[in-house]
Amino acid sequence: MVTALERTAYQLSQSVRLGWYSVQSALASRLSERVRAPAALRAAMPSVATLSEDRRRLMRRDLENIEAGYYRLPHDLVDNPAAVLRQTVLYFSDLRAVNQRIRRGVAAEVRAPDLEHYPDYYRRSFHHQTDGYLSRRSAELYDYQVEVLFGGAADAMRRQALVPLHHFLRGKRIADQHLADIGCGTGQFLTFVKDNYPRLPVTALDISPFYLDEARRRLRHWSRVTFVEAAAETMSLPEASVDIATCIYLFHELPTEMQDKVAARMARILKPGGMLIFIDSLQLGDRADYDALLEYFPMAFHEPYYADYLRRDLGRVFEGTGLMLEQINLAYLSRITVLRKPGTPADQRR
Repeated sequence: MVTALERTAYQLSQSVRLGWYSVQSALASRLSERVRAPAALRAAMPSVATLSEDRRRLMRRDLENIEAGYYRLPHDLVDNPAAVLRQTVLYFSDLRAVNQRIRRGVAAEVRAPDLEHYPDYYRRSFHHQTDGYLSRRSAELYDYQVEVLFGGAADAMRRQALVPLHHFLRGKRIADQHLADIGCGTGQFLTFVKDNYPRLPVTALDISPFYLDEARRRLRHWSRVTFVEAAAETMSLPEASVDIATCIYLFHELPTEMQDKVAARMARILKPGGMLIFIDSLQLGDRADYDALLEYFPMAFHEPYYADYLRRDLGRVFEGTGLMLEQINLAYLSRITVLRKPGTPADQRR
């Protein structure tokens, strides 16, 4: 039950959050080298008012989920002001290097000799960010960069995965379940999972040792967390060992052949009756009024696989793995897809 005071605290904190990151986004836009969109795309772009109202709608939905008991108030409801200011300084300091890459018209891919063992598709300076995903500095800055990009709405979009997770876990003994977050990044999503289900065993899997180190730092207060450094397409988690797999904003940064491999691996590790909760960007046609914005995104930011992702029939990709579609929901700029592996869980067999 959410009290009136908690409701007010949420509304105030999220209003401040949206305002702060929206200002940061506007300032970053003014200071950045921009890739001019073709006239047809510019004419079809959603307005600032539309984007702002949709962010507010997402926050209302987030609060409704909390009031319905699907998940708790965010554990980071009030950010540490000193930490936020430090992140701001780091973000705008790095923005200079980002602008230099855009101005030169090159991506300055990550090609250091000691990183040659990583897949070629991964050694990219995604979003033009310094070091791609392959440095401690990148890991420290990543979530702030994403929140600026989405005007403060990124965490609220991630939390929508907690709704199907709540329904799946309801009535089950939490300690007997196992969740694997594939491409966990900094572990931000898992902090919300563990805050709601501290006894749930989870595996945090990511290819970047730097992002896994950041995930370890963020999840240090919780037990029953295992960290695995591996590429999602080659992960060796045992077959039928996971009750829930989550995959948050990974696919749009994979080439199509890797998407197929990752989908097959996730289906393989799920137990019969297990659930995959998949969140990624909207695709073309999900919201016609956002199509122009989606098409502009890979032009403005270094996203080498995003244009293909926008047009990919993900339903067919997962259908080929044997997973069954249960539902699709849209939340601002994200699509939440829930799939189930056919079969009866072992603990329900007679």
